Amino acid sequence: MPSADTHRAIEAVWRIESAGLIAGLTRVTRDVGLAEEVAQDALVAALEQWPQTGMPENAGAWLMAAAKNRAIDQLRRKKRLTQKQDEIGRDIESRQEQAMPDLVTALDDDFGDDLLRLIFMACHPVLPREARVALTLRLLGGLTTTEIARAFLVPEPTIAQRIVRAKRTLAEKQVPFEVPAGAQRAERLPSVLEVLYLIFNEGYAATAGGDWMRPALCEEALRVGRILAELVPQEAEVHGLVALMEIQASRTAARVGPGGEPILLLEQNRTRWDRLLIRRGLAALERAERQPPYGPYTLQAAIAACHARALTADQTNWHEIAQLYELLGQQTPSPIIELNRAVAVAMADGPAAGLALLEALLQDESLRDYHLLHSVYGDFLKKLGRLSEAREAFERAATLTQNARERELMLKRAQECGSESGAIS
Repeated sequence: MPSADTHRAIEAVWRIESAGLIAGLTRVTRDVGLAEEVAQDALVAALEQWPQTGMPENAGAWLMAAAKNRAIDQLRRKKRLTQKQDEIGRDIESRQEQAMPDLVTALDDDFGDDLLRLIFMACHPVLPREARVALTLRLLGGLTTTEIARAFLVPEPTIAQRIVRAKRTLAEKQVPFEVPAGAQRAERLPSVLEVLYLIFNEGYAATAGGDWMRPALCEEALRVGRILAELVPQEAEVHGLVALMEIQASRTAARVGPGGEPILLLEQNRTRWDRLLIRRGLAALERAERQPPYGPYTLQAAIAACHARALTADQTNWHEIAQLYELLGQQTPSPIIELNRAVAVAMADGPAAGLALLEALLQDESLRDYHLLHSVYGDFLKKLGRLSEAREAFERAATLTQNARERELMLKRAQECGSESGAIS
């Protein structure tokens, strides 16, 4: 049995190398399921051998060579060797002595190309959205099925089935292991960005469960986003999404209190915001803004930047934020965007102005059970002194959220309205 320190070291190597390892193996086997299987076999071999032999100088190259040998064995047993065996054999001979290239400098070599191909393959539109998220976290984030299930509060067998079906679908549909060119790449890139956006958002504001945030999901989405930004530096919206995630992630330490309770944006201690992440986010935003017209991720990053540049909540430029939400709504019409615009207008011009925008949204059937609509409504009513109505709105929001921490916050705000009106002592 490996020592705890050795085990942690191997896990760290795996987290760093696994995505590139599976990507390279998928290139030579053309089968993402087989690639993941033999990569896992190589990890098991490392756990067995490295405690006795010591960590190899180039752990990534060791894992790649071990996995490729296992791929040959697998293909031989399945009588599917023929041309694939020759390809893998030639690849081993030419590459087994080479070091795995550094990720940042891999723009023009197989490793970088393979990783980008794997991202596009895992996020192919032929897969349902839930399957894309699960497969991306598995292949690119290195998360186990158990970790993914825990993160999204879904039974582990459900996640396992999604991943199995996703890999089977990719094989049956013969989805090519490639980065599509030209118009096809432009068509499929939004699917890749959407998956990263969904993963990050679930980590940033969990839809259900007992935790307000799941930082590990944010970290994984941001890590993959950074990789993508280096591999396709000409894509403005990739930089826009990375900028958004960097800036949002900078608030992590300030968003949760000592007891795990949520701390809303205007109440956060901004000295706890991570200034390094903010600088990185602003730099990514600058790269995105060099290539107008601005897309939805770049506009959202610009909104986040308005908050990041304000050293105190009072210094926030709410008029600019409201204008950015208006532009965003014109690009991607959505009642959620309109809800956010109403909040910005209320902050800029007063709660009555925000409430005027909110009236139409309260009639929108798609938002009827959206807890944040009722939370915002309650906030506007409270500021206008309509405490009884505000309390009802907060209580309604509490019944609709599936997140325990958020429910506690809504009930607390409802109680505050009751206390102010004399209903609760």
